[in-house]
Amino acid sequence: MSASAWVAVLLGVLLVGTAVALLDTTRRLRETREELGRMRDQATSVAVEERPRAVQAAGAAMRTAMETVTRLREQGVRGMLVSSIEDLTAWALEDRTEIVRVADEDGNVTIMFSDIEGSTALNDELGDETWLKVLQAHDKLLSRCFDQHRGHIVKSAGDGYMVVFSTPELGIAAALDVQRALARERVPRALRHHPVRVRIGLHTGRAIERDGDWFGRNVAMAARVANQAGGGEVLVSTELAARLKEQLGEDLAWRLEQTEAVTLKGLPGEHTLWRVEP
Repeated sequence: MSASAWVAVLLGVLLVGTAVALLDTTRRLRETREELGRMRDQATSVAVEERPRAVQAAGAAMRTAMETVTRLREQGVRGMLVSSIEDLTAWALEDRTEIVRVADEDGNVTIMFSDIEGSTALNDELGDETWLKVLQAHDKLLSRCFDQHRGHIVKSAGDGYMVVFSTPELGIAAALDVQRALARERVPRALRHHPVRVRIGLHTGRAIERDGDWFGRNVAMAARVANQAGGGEVLVSTELAARLKEQLGEDLAWRLEQTEAVTLKGLPGEHTLWRVEP
């Protein structure tokens, strides 16, 4: 066979491969468009609490479509054809949100807020340099407790933390560990000389995540519960207490003490909170 014939055969193979790749890409985009349509219909028909999941799925589908186009433009047909299974798997995992990784099978998370009681006055009393050492010791101690109970730190601001857990049990265990650790005699030197009292509140339910931050009524609820707590105290919402009793019955590792009903800023009605004791 002559050289020109070999070149013709090679070009024919390349053209066939290119056609196959383009057809596959077209199919992927069509399927993604259909998936977006289904997600849009679902987002308008499901109950309010189901909407975050539908919106997240639609967002993931949109990102998949855009990434497919970007990869085709940057890598060309050959790049799409030779993409490894490992690469595609990693690409898919990048689209998973923190909520998917942390939430339980029903999509619920347990949300904790904590802060130091009277932190502004304490900062003024100690001065910035000493206060910074106190904060560093506080952060190290709390982070260790959160890690031990698989807590995911969403954000910290000054002396406050927002942390999420996959179950109420993990959240409460972490909260009580924080209080026990702060009450021990063998705490970091800065905390031994300048003890702090941390107030903690927890609530459970679904949330919405965007750009690494978490939002929604249940996030607001957890923050309001924490605002009602005193230094050294752990308070939980009625919803969290009910979920604990539903899952564990009377075999609780803690005692829940009912408090008087309170009003929570921005949330209608009165709310009964529960104090957690070891």
